[in-house]
Amino acid sequence: MSSYSFGVVTMEVIMGMHPGDLISSLSASAFSSSSCSQINQHTLLKDVIDQRIPLPENRVAEGVVSIIKIAFACLLANPQSRPTMRQVASELIARWPPLPKSFSAITLEDLMPQINNCDRLRIFQKIFYN
Repeated sequence: MSSYSFGVVTMEVIMGMHPGDLISSLSASAFSSSSCSQINQHTLLKDVIDQRIPLPENRVAEGVVSIIKIAFACLLANPQSRPTMRQVASELIARWPPLPKSFSAITLEDLMPQINNCDRLRIFQKIFYN
């Protein structure tokens, strides 16, 4: 499996639906009429994850955040910038850092790799429009 595929499958599992379905389910929100830059600045992670399960807490929340960060890194537009599956595996077994703020306050932007806005826009287009 490529790391890109890992990123797509991971986001689908965490969201509980195909990532593209998010747009239709939130058609009245910022997704329908504004740029992707608003998605990463204003969308809370808790609003994107599968709503059928309770919000994770403590160590589970730290794990979810860490895994989504890895998934976003796997979805970088430039394949050379994506981690290898060996790097992904290594990150998955590493100790997860404590959350910088409460799980309910974390936005998608907080989880994005430190990249330029063009790459960030391409990631969100791939997640939400493919």
